[in-house]
Amino acid sequence: MSDVPSIYAIDFGTSNSLLAAANRERVFDAVPLDPGASDPTVLRSILCFPDAGGVFVGGEALQQFIEHGAEGRLLRSIKHHLGTRSFRGTIIRGRLVSAEELVGTLLRQMRLRGDAYFGVEVRRVLLGRPVHFDGDDDAFAEARLRKAAELAGFEEVRFVPEPVAAARAFGAAAQRDEVALIGDFGGGTSDFTVLRVGPRALGRDDVLAVGGVAVAGDALDASLMRAQVGRHFGAEVQYRAPFGNNVLRMPQGIVQHLCSPAHLSILQRRDIASFLADVRRWSLSEHDRRRMDQLTTLVEETQGFHLFEAIERAKRELSTKRAARITFSHPGIEVREPVTRPGFEEASRREVDAILRCLEETVRAAGVGFGDVEVVCCTGGTAKVPRIAAEIRRRLPAARLEQFKGFHSVVAGLAHEAQEAERVRDA
Repeated sequence: MSDVPSIYAIDFGTSNSLLAAANRERVFDAVPLDPGASDPTVLRSILCFPDAGGVFVGGEALQQFIEHGAEGRLLRSIKHHLGTRSFRGTIIRGRLVSAEELVGTLLRQMRLRGDAYFGVEVRRVLLGRPVHFDGDDDAFAEARLRKAAELAGFEEVRFVPEPVAAARAFGAAAQRDEVALIGDFGGGTSDFTVLRVGPRALGRDDVLAVGGVAVAGDALDASLMRAQVGRHFGAEVQYRAPFGNNVLRMPQGIVQHLCSPAHLSILQRRDIASFLADVRRWSLSEHDRRRMDQLTTLVEETQGFHLFEAIERAKRELSTKRAARITFSHPGIEVREPVTRPGFEEASRREVDAILRCLEETVRAAGVGFGDVEVVCCTGGTAKVPRIAAEIRRRLPAARLEQFKGFHSVVAGLAHEAQEAERVRDA
């Protein structure tokens, strides 16, 4: 039947997730997964587990978290954990819930909402994946993602690199033969594809190189947290342990967790919470004790999500303005931190340099010169960061710049790949 899909195409992202579909005869547009969102086809990759029970995703997750008075667990950026072997899971309602179960919960909700929309049960999926996952081991991360999809009820799971899918979406609209660079900037990874496009079907030989690095929007948010916001939560605290003479500072491992949207919740662990309580008692000044109190409130009342939302808003504002302010207020916490574009660029220099090195390496791997790239097309908000945009223009001076519209480029390309897979399967 041409009016119902036989396979789903899922772009599971660190920040947002989308689902489209296909059968051998046609491609279906992205499905409205979140009716309350400004764009219902874009589901925020958020999970909420209220203490009272149940599980919620997307905008409803945030709404339930607020309605339950922040009693429960609100999780974001769960894709980050797939490639980290040391992350076995997190405690929810007294039980260890694995990374696969967390991701599987989100994918299951997407599958069920897709089934309800189309009125058919679909058990096959083509999933996008980054070129390189964040973490230790790509094969390990992909195996975890496969297991998550199986836990979500999918019986057949296949993968396509996300930049290849974005390139397919771009190639479908090409008017003439040219060399293109596709940049896919997500929350967790920045991926690149160099390919030859034209007014024809994109073939495998047209993809000249793909590359990726596990640095993107979340890492830029973390750089602002590390440089300017972390000190409000004890990142620069000084303390002296009982019977010790040395003045100590907050351990870097703790600071790294504090500055990561994906790992802040680790500070809820009992051993770490106990250590932080000791640091508060041993602090050398009342000023540091107040900062540690703010950290305790941030962690115990699970306000990390809202804090990083405030940081991200300021980061976006700096794309069009020279200055902004990170403002976050909660009982027991007050942050009003001015930030400037030059300050942000200095704070994020290491992260942006890593993204640009990956771009350069991908072009070299394609066997073309930087002057041979005729068009650059980027998707994702990180592409609008002024320094990144300027450095891309400087490296590729002959290329015209285009921008994908919205978040749909990857899922649209995945849907076309899924259709081709169905045709091959039925041949």
